[in-house]
Amino acid sequence: MNIRFLETFVWLARLRNFRLTAERLHTTQAAVSSRIASLEQDFGVRLFDRSAREVALTADGSKALVYAERMVKLMREMKEDMSDREVYAGVIRIGVIESIVHSWFPDFLGRLHKAFPRLQIEIASDTTIHLHEQFSKGNLDLVLQAEPVIGPLVSNIALCEFPMRWVCSPKLDIGSETLSLSDLAAFPVVSFARNSGPHAVIERMFSSSGSDLHINCIASVATMIRLATDGFGIAAVPPAIIQRELNEETLHLLRVDTEFPALAMIACFRSDHENPLTETVARIAQETASDFALNWGHEIARLPSPLAAGKAVSGDPAPA
Repeated sequence: MNIRFLETFVWLARLRNFRLTAERLHTTQAAVSSRIASLEQDFGVRLFDRSAREVALTADGSKALVYAERMVKLMREMKEDMSDREVYAGVIRIGVIESIVHSWFPDFLGRLHKAFPRLQIEIASDTTIHLHEQFSKGNLDLVLQAEPVIGPLVSNIALCEFPMRWVCSPKLDIGSETLSLSDLAAFPVVSFARNSGPHAVIERMFSSSGSDLHINCIASVATMIRLATDGFGIAAVPPAIIQRELNEETLHLLRVDTEFPALAMIACFRSDHENPLTETVARIAQETASDFALNWGHEIARLPSPLAAGKAVSGDPAPA
């Protein structure tokens, strides 16, 4: 049973108007109608008699309202209790891609522990593809990854963007001249996992150039960095995750005439109140990523657009 739908039911029973209920809940009349229709389908009864001006509870609706108010009140009390961060001692399961692990994730964990000192944190580090699968199966509460999760009752918050650059070891002796895609194709390429966003970009870029490219797909970012520093080949990675290698000059940025799209970082969580803490944790991640982008500069990381950064995008089922 969806608590948000029950809350919509309670407010519609009080206000008796779809427009006023939609305004009260900061949603659309179509969403209100869809939620009520879903509840009626679940209960197998009509909850409201609808007229042109207002709606009125049916006899079944009046009986259901008693229970709905109890459940909404209980959820509100639960959220208020969780706001006492010192006593909250639940578990949150977070999935995260390695590009975040190698950049601002340690700072994020520090902030999270400070905010919720008794919170138990379970972490799964994997590729976006695998994290998406685990999130969809319900095995993760929150994922920090490179793509949004599209679906009902899922919210996505933009965190930051990592510019992507081609890099190589000085062992390859490539030089500082500007390189074309054909020039890059002369070297083995160390890529993120197959079917990942960066891997798809590389395939598109070089398919139009007519170059015969040898791509090595690596699921581990740490392994990618090691292979690149050992001179195995060139790699397209965010400078944000190789600051030590750049400072030690074991990796160099290459000058290339074709820009590589930035890697977007997204926090994805369920908005169905199964775990009310997830949005709070997602906002802490957003704050950490924003500070990282501001502190390190545009070349390392940058903020997404203000609209994307500030708004959680979600969807309700289509109106019945």
